[in-house]
Amino acid sequence: MSDNKPRTVVVTQRFFDEETIAYLQAQRCEVRLAELPPGKADGELAEDTLAQVLAQADGWIVGHARVTRALLERLPGLKVIARRGVGYERVDTAAVADLGKVATIAAGGNDASVADHALALMLAVQHRLRESQMQMNAGSWAILTGADLYRKTVGIVGLGRIGRSVVQRLQGFEARILAVSQQQDATWARQHNVTYVDMAQLLAHSDVVTLHAPLTPATRLLIDAQALARMKPTAVLINTARGGLVDDAALLAALQSGAIAGAGLDVFLSESDPAHAGTTQALIALPNVVATPHSGASTHEGLGRTNRIAAQCVVAVLDGGQVPAGCVIADGRPRA
Repeated sequence: MSDNKPRTVVVTQRFFDEETIAYLQAQRCEVRLAELPPGKADGELAEDTLAQVLAQADGWIVGHARVTRALLERLPGLKVIARRGVGYERVDTAAVADLGKVATIAAGGNDASVADHALALMLAVQHRLRESQMQMNAGSWAILTGADLYRKTVGIVGLGRIGRSVVQRLQGFEARILAVSQQQDATWARQHNVTYVDMAQLLAHSDVVTLHAPLTPATRLLIDAQALARMKPTAVLINTARGGLVDDAALLAALQSGAIAGAGLDVFLSESDPAHAGTTQALIALPNVVATPHSGASTHEGLGRTNRIAAQCVVAVLDGGQVPAGCVIADGRPRA
């Protein structure tokens, strides 16, 4: 460390715990928690507002705000942008590198939380929990027949950290697991009863299709009308990854027509494009849809882990130290 000058770290996310604040303070960081409007997240803040909030920041712990070149050019003193999460499609990584800054993600922090959430949605949809409670609220205790997850075929699209965590949880259900993955590990697959297949096979044979792929140009609208038509009419779709993976209008049509049986959704196209808000509202109104507001990673434990990893990344960059493994997504620092 070159000096003892305090560094300013601005946090534009809610639910930032006292333990992580204390950790940052012990590392000579002054922590400033941005005041967000009630019910609003940092992704809804205007660029001018963000520029003002971050004017004195050396480090920024960010949620869903867009990290654009235009914003970064207004923040010459900002050295590190740490996402409290793992998706980074809203971060202009090329601009980060061009401008000599570092961007990181909280790799490994929310794997368990999101995997748990995916299983919860599978069970809730299969057992028709929402439909049953809706009927009970309306005064009917008629029994709706659900479906087991036990020994069913589950198709997993994407075997990164979260996808593999889902595989581990499915072992107790004795599920047959099909997977589409760019990287294939035959030994690991054999140990976990995973069979690698292509997308067409996965869609045709799965009782549950669960998405755990990143959002890229290649995966955008991966689940479209054609893909949904390949699924079993008794199958359900689970998406805890990114809204852009699914054509929500096509999903709405498939659910309304009975082309598939149900869906568990934590993410929606309307999160990044308000033009789809009407479709989102129509989806979450359906009795065979269990919906949550992109909250899969938002457990006390998961947020604590991702807060700490993001803070460790900030400190490592500011100190010129080693960033936790797998966390750097853009690095514009001069090479030695």
